[in-house]
Amino acid sequence: MWIELHILQNFAPSCLNRDDTNSPKDCVFGGYRRARISSQCIKRATRTHPAFEEAVTSGVGVRTKRLVDPLVKDLTGRGHNEEASRAVAVAVVNALIGKMKGDQTSVLVYLGEDEIARVAALIEDRWDEASEAAAGADGTKTPKALQDLAKELAKEFTPATDAADVALFGRMVAESTNWNIDAACQVAHAISTHRAEMEMDFYTAVDDLNPGEETGAGMMGTVEFNSSCFYRYALVDLDQLAKNLGDDSELARAAVDGFLRASVAAIPTGKQNSMAAQNPPSLVFAVVKDKSAMPWSLANAFEVPVDVGRNGQLVDRSAEALARYWERLYSVYGGDGVAAGAICQLGEADLGALADHQVKSVSDVYAVVSEAIAAGDA
Repeated sequence: MWIELHILQNFAPSCLNRDDTNSPKDCVFGGYRRARISSQCIKRATRTHPAFEEAVTSGVGVRTKRLVDPLVKDLTGRGHNEEASRAVAVAVVNALIGKMKGDQTSVLVYLGEDEIARVAALIEDRWDEASEAAAGADGTKTPKALQDLAKELAKEFTPATDAADVALFGRMVAESTNWNIDAACQVAHAISTHRAEMEMDFYTAVDDLNPGEETGAGMMGTVEFNSSCFYRYALVDLDQLAKNLGDDSELARAAVDGFLRASVAAIPTGKQNSMAAQNPPSLVFAVVKDKSAMPWSLANAFEVPVDVGRNGQLVDRSAEALARYWERLYSVYGGDGVAAGAICQLGEADLGALADHQVKSVSDVYAVVSEAIAAGDA
């Protein structure tokens, strides 16, 4: 079963996601420059939003190079001294993942709390041989005892996890493929429905302790920003999600609910203290399909940029373009496999055939998705 999420979100002047020059990210689409928010930025905002963790209750993962630190904390809590715990943890993590730089891995590792606890528990079970092997490790060759422990640990990391966000977004560790989990979720880069206009804010800051005769600024600079209505798209493969969660269908349903709620509520944090672009989505459209149907991104609704002319109403015009494109897809490819759909909006756009699926609130959208998933499981 597929769950698709389509969102229109109109942001006030902001710089939510910056490139290496501190400029708002952008791209060319349909031959026109568009504002952009990267997939990675959206995923991080979603998985770290409280709404996600509240929905799944099973705990969420952490992405870190500092895997050694929580292991040391666990081992010292079991009564081992910190120096020995750190030496063993470094040796074991090096055997598991490799490419250590001091106490840190050279790559970010994405793990659930339960997985970290299982690593610590197995180290505890094999403490004597692990500590002896760690003492004999010289950094050039991994002792056999550590190799054996790493192999035993690797068996713990079959392609399943209790961390719902790891199950959704996947994990790839090139040096230890036993840890890999195929992502159950695809998140598109958000793009503006219209041509992007990048602007510059020249700012000055006054030194509050300047003597009265000094009138110049204490500092000055520029910040780039834009104001854009973004189209956002995400796709969840419910079957892959359940598989990633050890065939726990109840947790998979909770993960989908948490993902939907967090996707609607989460906003990237870039430059928010100076711009406060706290603008909720103007349109939320969720679709549930069985696997016989094709997933449909509606980004091509905006291949020709929305042009509001003199009358404004950028969001409503964007919503109408989205609805018209959905109707064209439906007429060409048919609706077989579409189990349910629900759409709500803040504006008064003419949604055409999608008006048949219009509900009053995002809570109603979540309910429709939940009911369709339950019906599919029945």
